Amino acid sequence: MLDIKLIREKPDFVRERLATRGAGDEQLIAGILQADDQRRKALAEVESHKATRNRVSKEIGALMGQKKLAEADARKAETKTLGDQITALDQQAKTAEAVRDELMLRLPNLPHASVALGKNAEDNPLVRVHGTKPAFAFPPRSHVELCESLKLVDFARGVKLSGSGFLLYTHWGAKLERALIQYLLDLHTAEHGYTEVAPPLLVGPHCLEGVGQFPKFQDQYYGVAEGNDAAKLGHLYLIPTAETPVANIHREEILPEPQLPISYCAYTPCFRGEAGAAGVGTRGMIRVHQFDKVELIKIVKPEAGYAEHEKMLGHAERVLQTLGLHYRVVLLCTGDLGFASAKTYDLEVWAAGQGSYLEVSSVSNCEDFQARRMNLRFKTEAGENKFPHVLNGSGTALARLFVALVETYQQADGSVLIPPVLQPYLKTERLVPQA
Repeated sequence: MLDIKLIREKPDFVRERLATRGAGDEQLIAGILQADDQRRKALAEVESHKATRNRVSKEIGALMGQKKLAEADARKAETKTLGDQITALDQQAKTAEAVRDELMLRLPNLPHASVALGKNAEDNPLVRVHGTKPAFAFPPRSHVELCESLKLVDFARGVKLSGSGFLLYTHWGAKLERALIQYLLDLHTAEHGYTEVAPPLLVGPHCLEGVGQFPKFQDQYYGVAEGNDAAKLGHLYLIPTAETPVANIHREEILPEPQLPISYCAYTPCFRGEAGAAGVGTRGMIRVHQFDKVELIKIVKPEAGYAEHEKMLGHAERVLQTLGLHYRVVLLCTGDLGFASAKTYDLEVWAAGQGSYLEVSSVSNCEDFQARRMNLRFKTEAGENKFPHVLNGSGTALARLFVALVETYQQADGSVLIPPVLQPYLKTERLVPQA
């Protein structure tokens, strides 16, 4: 959520920054300011009426002492009228505040000044490229062919179990998925200093609102009910990413300044209704409704936000580097930026069988946008309560990492080599076709 003081004091600046996103969100500012002004005027009248009521109450006491009962009764009637007006004005203020806050929740974050102007992914600047594309002496196969010949994923039975967009990992495929998850957790905890947590996979809507996924994207996630109790549908939701519960761990808390920075990592399955939407890439593992991910979360002091952002990007890159994968880093332009983010880098890994890059990580600084929505603060040593910056990054996401790995390390005989860092987890150097 944006700072209402910033909107009051610099409405044109806020409109200008929102307009760079190209979604028309700047049009909400007028309604926010109008509702905010109505709320403030109503509260000012409430305070004025309360002061008058207090003065009249004192006069009533004096009149009672002077035995001027008729005048005292008239004054009592006046205080009752004032009380009714205060009640009505309080309700007006609450109504205006609710309208203002509903509009505020629909406002995305302001892009950071360093974010390039642009309309969509085609306008994202290339930051750097790591390594070179693998060369093959044979036509590289797609991950679908490899997974079927190596019996890593049973696509047909995954559909039979849950419908399109769901995967059934089998044998070495299941082992490889588990090995990747374990390796990522070990890397980020042992080498990068993150604290591992294992959060719930179901959260209340307040958590989705806290990170900015609700109300805008409410139609894209899986709400659940207890048994057949339709009244409880939407009390809990399957998480779309570990960011949702982990970033909310300290919601509504005031943390001591020395506790920052806080660094968490978590493995969870992720559930997204929109991920397997019809269109390009729906066959195979590239767009699915359920996938695994290791997520990175940092809660840091504002002055450290962008230095920590670069560190987190390096941590996500380290995954791809140690796995020996070719990738590129792009900076998302204003039109491609996520709702809650002020600045985001994407890591795109090369998938030889696809002949294209696949996004496997987004690393974002949301500044204090999420902290305000979840009322997360820290107390400075001077005693001031401030909102921290909240950062998130995929460290990284599967199944696309799985896709890139098997397509990169495929061999002419149909086998797939295992990168050295994963061999201790799998206890093998190569996956071979199954009879």
